[in-house]
Amino acid sequence: MSGRNMPVTSFSSVDNSLSSLKNCHSYISTGMDIATSVALDLLETGCESTDVNAMETVMLEYASMERDLNQYIHAVEKIVKKLKHEQAEHVPDLLGLVKEKYDALQRKNVEDDLKRSERFVKFKEQVRDMRQQIQQNQEGDEGYVNVDEDIAVTQSQLNFTCPITQLEMKNPVKNKVCGHTYDKDAIENMILARHQKKKKATCPKVGCGHTNMQISDLVPDITLKRAIEIHKQKSQR
Repeated sequence: MSGRNMPVTSFSSVDNSLSSLKNCHSYISTGMDIATSVALDLLETGCESTDVNAMETVMLEYASMERDLNQYIHAVEKIVKKLKHEQAEHVPDLLGLVKEKYDALQRKNVEDDLKRSERFVKFKEQVRDMRQQIQQNQEGDEGYVNVDEDIAVTQSQLNFTCPITQLEMKNPVKNKVCGHTYDKDAIENMILARHQKKKKATCPKVGCGHTNMQISDLVPDITLKRAIEIHKQKSQR
């Protein structure tokens, strides 16, 4: 059969579908951010470890979804690339070829790989750090109460204002990357809004060079929260 009689296969619709699939990464990332935030909130409010473990299970499910998505995209790209460089004598069974490639990738999966994924490892580190911070604050409760309140307030007062709302923070969180603090609801809403537009979130603190903020970078600033509470109590006297 001559080359000009070979059927022409169009991959434009496949390319469009791939683009849509890749957009799903942002939704998975947002889900992981929310699961991390919920886990840290649960720890801060003293909930049972079983509740935090439930968020760990959710993170593993998201990690599995991310792996499956990546492998399916990889299978499609490999098959399309191969077909584009070959002259087929008939229209190929694209779906069947992709499924075959995808199944081959799936057979190599090991469940422990999910626990070694970057986002899950980061989640575990944040939960560990949060537990350590809570423990340190509990151990230091007695000493902290005996510290002169005026000194504690003076040292923290400059940080009471959220750089986003310009109001006194109610639930301060600290960015582990750049060290700046914000009100929890304000910064999370800002980050999610930017990510939904597929844009990076920049730290709103003037002069900060951190340009790729993630909700998973945020940890509750328990010390600052307590300082704010002391300041309120002092103001009400």
